[in-house]
Amino acid sequence: MKTRLSCPCGENIKGENEDDLVERTQAHLAEKHPDMEYGRDEILFIAT
Repeated sequence: MKTRLSCPCGENIKGENEDDLVERTQAHLAEKHPDMEYGRDEILFIAT
């Protein structure tokens, strides 16, 4: 299960599970990178 993602901006995002990680990552993108949108599969592809 992937629960961590390092954004190129330096933010480290951690989730309790994959669903939580996707939700937290999408919230980070909406707040810090509103011009970027990634779906669940794309987020989990780059997560660890």
